[in-house]
Order: sequence, then structure tokens, then C-alpha cells
Amino acid sequence: MMQQLLAGATLPSVQHDATTGCELARTQPSSTIGRVSLLTVVDALIAVLRTVFLWFALLVGTVALLDWLVRTRRLNPFGTIGQFLRRNVDPLFAPVERRVVRAGGSPAAAPWWALVFVVIGGIVLLSLLGFLRNQIVNASFAVRSPQGMARLLVDWTFGVLQLALVVRVVSSWFQLSPFSKWVRWSYTLSEPLLRPLRQIVPPLGMIDVTPLVAFILLRLLQSFMLSLL
Repeated sequence: MMQQLLAGATLPSVQHDATTGCELARTQPSSTIGRVSLLTVVDALIAVLRTVFLWFALLVGTVALLDWLVRTRRLNPFGTIGQFLRRNVDPLFAPVERRVVRAGGSPAAAPWWALVFVVIGGIVLLSLLGFLRNQIVNASFAVRSPQGMARLLVDWTFGVLQLALVVRVVSSWFQLSPFSKWVRWSYTLSEPLLRPLRQIVPPLGMIDVTPLVAFILLRLLQSFMLSLL
């Protein structure tokens, strides 16, 4: 009996009455409070990760510059900095270097490609968290108005397409077969978007940047459509 009463209970909040100077108690559904609390957590997580990724990208960029200078003999590879980088940093860049060499690139470019992967990974993670936040907000409005339901459908449609692009890119990094049952769906959804872009956007060295271009275009189109609702 007590559990039933608690389950159906609402939590009171206090509102100040400016005319009487008294505090008026009003009730607020516990589900609304739960959504607000979850949004607060997600917002705080996004803010922290944005700062972390910014400083981490700056750190990787600095290390990449120094490693590139050593690899190209602009810094003495047998000096203190060169030996430190060769002993501690080069093993971390080794997987990227192998992919660069297999693609016909120069090993000296491996630090810069590592920086590119870090930046893209940070953008993707923050975008996914932003998508999660939007779903929480839209779900709270969707149950109350047709406009909220329309916003939720738009977000879900573009979110699935963006997720397909992310899965496709990540699977290519790990050389997963595009015919795998875990990956095939992402190629099915993303290929109609990428095929026309390949005729317009040239590759950046050994990297096909059309997934990144498509991701950005989807975000812009999504923002435009949501502004109309």
C-alpha cells in the first residue's frame, strides 16, 4: 500500500508569490523532475567531455608536431626529445602508421593522421551525446503535442542516418567486412547519401571524407527542419 502511494505521488516545489510575499507550494510530476535531472547530468557530461577533448586534441597536436619534426629530421632524432618520442610516442602511432603505409602514404604523416582520428572521434562522441540529449527533450514534448511528435520523428530519422555513417566509418577503421550482419545495414542506409557526394568531394589523400561531409550536411538539414517546427 505504501509503495502504491509513493509511486503515484508528486513532488512539491515552492513558488514565491510576489504580491503577498508568501511562498506557495505547487506540485510537479516526479517524471518531469526525473527528465530534468537526467538532462542536467547529460549537459554536465557534454560540457566536461568538450573541455577534455579540446585539451586532449591540443596535446595530441603538440605531440604530433614534435614527432613529425623528428621523423622529418628537422629535430635531431637522437636528441633527448627525439629519443623520448621514439620510445614512448611512436608505439602509440604505430597502428595509424601501418594503415598510412598500406595506403601508400608516408610514415612521417602518421602523427597528423592520428590527430585527425582524435578530432573526428571527439566530434562523433559529442554529437552522439547531443543526439541523446535531444531525444530526452523531444520525448518530454512529444507526449504533449503533435509538434513535439514531429520533432521527435525528425530527430530519429536523422539520428539513424548519422549513426549509420558513424558505424560505417568505425567499421572501416577496424577493417570489418561491409557484408557483416552488424555493419551491412549502415552501408545500405549511407551509400545513397555518399555515392553522389563522391562525384563532388575529392578524397583527402588516402581518406574518403564524404562520410564527414554527409554527417555535417545532415546536421545542418536537421537543424533547418527543426527550426520550421
